[in-house]
Amino acid sequence: MASIQQLEKEFSELLKERKAYEEALALIQWDLRTKIPSKGVDQRSEVIGILSEKLHLLSTSERIKHLIDGLKGKTDSLILQKSLEECEEEYERNRKIPNDEYKSFIMLQSKSETVWQKARENNDFKLLEPYLEKLVEFNKKFADYWGYEKHRYDALLHLYEPGVTTEILDEVFPKLRESLSRLVEKVKDSQSKPDPSILKTHFPKRQQEQFSLEILKRMGYDFEAGRLDETIHPFAISVNQHDVRVTTRYDEEDFRMAVFGTIHEGGHALYEQNISDELMQTPLATGTSMGIHESQSLFWENFVARSEAFWENHFELFKSYAPESFHDISFDDFYRAVNEVKPSFIRIEADEMTYALHIMVRYELEKALINEEISVSELPELWNRKMEDYLGIRPSSDKEGTLQDIHWAAGDFGYFPSYALGYMYAAQFHHTLMEQMDFEEKIKNGNFEPIKNWLRDNIHQYGKMKKPLEILKDVTSEELNPDYLVRHLNEKYAKIYQF
Repeated sequence: MASIQQLEKEFSELLKERKAYEEALALIQWDLRTKIPSKGVDQRSEVIGILSEKLHLLSTSERIKHLIDGLKGKTDSLILQKSLEECEEEYERNRKIPNDEYKSFIMLQSKSETVWQKARENNDFKLLEPYLEKLVEFNKKFADYWGYEKHRYDALLHLYEPGVTTEILDEVFPKLRESLSRLVEKVKDSQSKPDPSILKTHFPKRQQEQFSLEILKRMGYDFEAGRLDETIHPFAISVNQHDVRVTTRYDEEDFRMAVFGTIHEGGHALYEQNISDELMQTPLATGTSMGIHESQSLFWENFVARSEAFWENHFELFKSYAPESFHDISFDDFYRAVNEVKPSFIRIEADEMTYALHIMVRYELEKALINEEISVSELPELWNRKMEDYLGIRPSSDKEGTLQDIHWAAGDFGYFPSYALGYMYAAQFHHTLMEQMDFEEKIKNGNFEPIKNWLRDNIHQYGKMKKPLEILKDVTSEELNPDYLVRHLNEKYAKIYQF
């Protein structure tokens, strides 16, 4: 019989083997979304399917089961013990899915993402519809394989936000929606509105990129462990802690998309770059949940980069890259315009106040799809109706409606709630950080290092060593509390809109 030390060594080797497949897949996914020629998509999808199948077989093998059983509760290493728990959960989940079905799902995902790009370019939901129907069926089938107590959707939600359930969301989201709707009405009734037209001027992509790169550096993003590229739908991807890549999207008529989008993805990247090296090549070397991940991107985008203190420090730097037309804009007018509240069709362009309403539209629709209450073909019309109900605007095309996000085309159902949860988490972290340091003064002085270090010490370093709600409670001494987000928005926008 093998000793515990021998089993630990074998388990560590298996984790390295798994990580090798994961890194290869991450690089391929990055290339698929940024650089690949259109004719290479089908073959690339085949490669992704084959590698994913190998990874799936590895994570459901008798070999890993033997190691889990042999080491569970017997190793002195906390990292190995947590890794065993993570692998066991993954084993129990994945072994319930037949291997051929898993491979078919992965290949469908890759093809669907590419079809989504064409559908979006052609403003034609019908191109994506048959792929989306199959992806929904796969997700329903997988949820049934995994099992659930009350709601099928919970099985999918657990993949992205362990510990959060449909019941929690259905209690928190309506309260948040009611509070946000009241604030939006106050903004609408305000007699003192900013003028966003002052920002709408041609801003060459190259200058936007240079400014964005400078801000990433100031945030503490390590360019020796990352890079910035262009894509249709911005994302950050971690190959490992020492290779975390950021992408963005430029609009030469509105710099806000690239600047705030890059900062947002930079927040994701800082999380991954600052996970403890002790977790390298283990399943713990990633963010603990999509909600905590999103809290980091939204923290940097909204609580730092959209703050008055940030622009007090960075307005002159911004003007050094911006066209001359910005040079005559006053600081106050610029700051207010950057923080305009106006219901918009595109989620990634949404303002702070209406952002969570976009998420609720998507949550309610995908939950209804998984519960078989609506069909895929109904999505465009139902989407438009909910946008009208929640935001008072109705999309005129699929491109500014149901085709704008890649998530469903990628087969990611259960993902969207993490955006709103992350926003609420970020507000709680912000409140706690404000109590522990002179947050605004540090931003005003451009001193981001203490903020980055606080996030690293309290959140980033742990990777998946802690569950999302455990981190929230450890850092803030509270359970999920949406009141901090509402309070932040009310205080900030009462000043901007003078209500």
